[in-house]
Amino acid sequence: MIAWFTVLASGAGTLPLAECLRKAAGQDPLRLVEAGIFLLAIVHTFLAPSLHRLGSRRLERVRQLEPGPSSQAATQQVVAELLLLLGEVEVVFGLWVIPLFWILVGVKGWSGAIERLGLGRDFAEAIFVVAVMTVASSRPILLFLESLLRRVAAIGRDSVSAWWLSLLTLGALAGSLVTEPGAMTVSALLLGKHFFALGPRPALSYATIGLLFVNVSIGGSLTHFAAPPVVLAAQAWGWGSGYLFVHFGWKAAVATVLGSLAYLVVFRKEFARLDGLRHGRLTEEAAGERVPPWITGAHLLFLAWIVATAAIPALCVGGLLLFLGFLRVTSPFQDEVSLRQAVLVGFFLAGLELLGSRQSWWIGPLLERLDKPGLLLSSSVITAFNDNALVTYLASLVPNLGESSKQAVMAGAIACGGLTVIANAPNPAGQALLSRYFPNGISPLGLAAGALLPTAIALLLLHP
Repeated sequence: MIAWFTVLASGAGTLPLAECLRKAAGQDPLRLVEAGIFLLAIVHTFLAPSLHRLGSRRLERVRQLEPGPSSQAATQQVVAELLLLLGEVEVVFGLWVIPLFWILVGVKGWSGAIERLGLGRDFAEAIFVVAVMTVASSRPILLFLESLLRRVAAIGRDSVSAWWLSLLTLGALAGSLVTEPGAMTVSALLLGKHFFALGPRPALSYATIGLLFVNVSIGGSLTHFAAPPVVLAAQAWGWGSGYLFVHFGWKAAVATVLGSLAYLVVFRKEFARLDGLRHGRLTEEAAGERVPPWITGAHLLFLAWIVATAAIPALCVGGLLLFLGFLRVTSPFQDEVSLRQAVLVGFFLAGLELLGSRQSWWIGPLLERLDKPGLLLSSSVITAFNDNALVTYLASLVPNLGESSKQAVMAGAIACGGLTVIANAPNPAGQALLSRYFPNGISPLGLAAGALLPTAIALLLLHP
């Protein structure tokens, strides 16, 4: 794929974009099939909440039927469970890889399909997200970070708004140190405990999850090693943490604060209502929520190991397996850990990586032909419908791209990483952890609406 893209980029600039894409599709018609399936997968993500609601209603009707064997009830339950499965956003891209794989098997044979889809890759990002979600969501890590944030929230008298503001600013910016998936996991879990558990109204709920996704997306830009879209481009363009902080990091920090304060002002009455509900409910810690310091230290070491070995799946998985064994040994001080959410998110990212990597034939030439404002706009729009890491990766393959153009691509990619679930790799983790607080599932349109204001603020501050 890289070799083909390099050839195209070196000579395609003399052709109009439409002609270039027609030529590319004519050389390999299967590219149109891959793009079509990718489009269907995107449409599926928007339909998923409706499918989940339909499945839930059908399952409820099945449960109301008279007990006893019934082929009709069994059929209805199968249909309901199928709708619930199709309504899980985390399985969408992995499911759509299946028909594409069998189409490729029919055309190119078994080995040809495996080679074309790149099924021999190591899926390091997906494996890392599974591992870091599992460790970061453990009870000792959560209590440790909660104790740090409690000191900040104490400045605001431990109010709901103080917790909310701390998590959406400091929690999100921590992604530049503990990686974006780690920051998303911890922030989402603590938001669930200190905010969503109180039952905020839908408008504030969607504003919060949209703001969380945007702030985590831009919050990883203070360093060169924590955010996937930054890592992939920084290596190719020679950007270090100093460069990133000067051109993106401090602006991202300002944007997280401004976006959070804007929503804090808009929803000030709702926060006052939640403070009234919170009184007496969450102020006292249970006596059992205490973990020996040596266990917390061990968890922090496991987290550091997984972050350090993110690009080496064998070591990353080895660390995860040892961590699971440590959980068993120290079970009196642990909560039961479920791998379901982490594995589903990893499945989502692996499927997105497989389908998204086959879209370079049209994304690459599009980026190559644009000026700086066009690059900013295009990377922003494409990011909403693709993983922003793929956008910056493809841009890094374009030869002779000017420095300001590189900055425009990066600004659009990270600023718009909160508009949809698929726009930034950690977003599926946040959705998986917070979806239970949305009775009908997280609406894609509601998420986009909640992320719109902080996205606009981020674009204004980050653009070169």
